[in-house]
Amino acid sequence: MYLRSTLLSLSALAAAREVAQDTVKAAKLYDSGIKHMNNIALKEESWARQEAAGKLDSTQFAAVDDVVQCLNGTAVTATDAFKCHNIDLYNFKPHSELGSTRGFGSGSWGWTSKDGREFLAIGQSDGTAFAEVSKEGKLVYLGRLPQFSSPSNWREIRAQNDLMIIGSEAQGHGIQIFDMKKLLDIDPAKPVTFSNEKDLTGHFKDLPTGRTHNVVTNPETNFIYSVGAQPRTDACKSGIIFIDITDPSKPTKAGCASQDGYVHDAQCLIYHGPDAAYEGREVCYGYNEDTLTIYDVTDKKNPEVLSITSYEGAAYTHQGSVLDPKNQQYLLLDDEYDEYDKVGPAIPGNPITYIWDISSLKAPKQTGLYKSGAHGIDHNQYVSNGFAYQSNYGTGFRVLDVRSIPEDPTGAGVKEIGFFDIHPEDDNQPGGGVVDFVGTWSSYALFKSGFILINTMDRGAFIVKIKEGAQK
Repeated sequence: MYLRSTLLSLSALAAAREVAQDTVKAAKLYDSGIKHMNNIALKEESWARQEAAGKLDSTQFAAVDDVVQCLNGTAVTATDAFKCHNIDLYNFKPHSELGSTRGFGSGSWGWTSKDGREFLAIGQSDGTAFAEVSKEGKLVYLGRLPQFSSPSNWREIRAQNDLMIIGSEAQGHGIQIFDMKKLLDIDPAKPVTFSNEKDLTGHFKDLPTGRTHNVVTNPETNFIYSVGAQPRTDACKSGIIFIDITDPSKPTKAGCASQDGYVHDAQCLIYHGPDAAYEGREVCYGYNEDTLTIYDVTDKKNPEVLSITSYEGAAYTHQGSVLDPKNQQYLLLDDEYDEYDKVGPAIPGNPITYIWDISSLKAPKQTGLYKSGAHGIDHNQYVSNGFAYQSNYGTGFRVLDVRSIPEDPTGAGVKEIGFFDIHPEDDNQPGGGVVDFVGTWSSYALFKSGFILINTMDRGAFIVKIKEGAQK
């Protein structure tokens, strides 16, 4: 059993918003891997409790095939009442109807074909399910790609143009590179189980033990990236590993950024923004357990750390996104354990979105925050066209209007314009939810049609849509 008091004794930070990294704390808690191992243990304890109670068996959840409108704050199906605002339910399929015998959803991403068809890659513990989203917003199951080695609850997915990049924490898994065009001619009446030996475009095997916590892409380049590839004692120290896919059938390691150790997640972009010295260079924003760490990775053999910055309430810096890739002045960051550990602004248990001014890549400033309305834990988010799309575990899928941030970086103008809570089991808890690892892991909201995937750990995949006019 993990002892939270040990963590709290090491987690005190100065009261400033952005602060210098506490190097003593970093060495004891983060660089050592103790905090990460404790995080894994906490999640596995939670999931074991849920599994023992029968809550992770997706076969118990009935499919929803009719459109269910969000009315008066709920979307009511034959079996559930989902709390919601401005978001309607179009379809739900349990993991068992998406080809999985084990269930447990994780990362996910989408792909649009040249003729406008919309497809999804849906992470599960035993592989990746593929589905098309019909014009009516229905999930049409097309088949799956099994895991390369052993099952794992950690599976992360991103797209690089027509390729889907799939990583896992399972040892020996490597990174699967799958061409989504293979889905175009599948008859849904005959779903295909793809072969790791015959159907992969490429397979990157040059990871220390074949595992990676996350995968990162930059479609403007010929590179993909592994982050969090254990062990920390490897030469790359679980930092950013650069993978050249100029020939995706023969991915090769081009170097790594090890200077700040373990990188949990990152966003790598060609830089455009106010810091003129870096215009046109490739910059990675690293979410490094206790810091926002910014890298110049233009030279893959000699990457440079531009800044390492911590902040009030840092417990486990998890993930984030720039506000605008074409003007990288602001960035949103989420911390996965500040709510759980009850530190900083997250002491009450409400998910916190931290707002950063990154006008100077060497001196980022944390300017404000947004506090979500219901108790829970934030997990993944990304930003597109002024809206942040968040997967907040038990409190579900949340959409924030963040267009006000350039005018008011405090976050006072940020507004939640819609949500769909996919975990009704905790809705009557104090604060509107439990601070636990339940519910949704990921989402994908970038389709032109407006249809959105919410991938959940326990139930399966939801397709929802924001009501017309809610994003004006």
